[in-house]
Amino acid sequence: MSLMTVDQVAEFLGVKDVRVIRLEREHLLNSVENDAEGNPLFSKDDVEKYKEIAERLGGI
Repeated sequence: MSLMTVDQVAEFLGVKDVRVIRLEREHLLNSVENDAEGNPLFSKDDVEKYKEIAERLGGI
């Protein structure tokens, strides 16, 4: 499984990193584990699925 950091997710989605943190807090995008510093890591597959669904619904 390929993992993405908050910054990588933000860049992929075209949003600011605070938006990614909010998506996680609101359980719209779930982290799968944390790195050594406790920062969330996200599954690339989950991020791609979220982007596809969000675009269908009118935006991220």
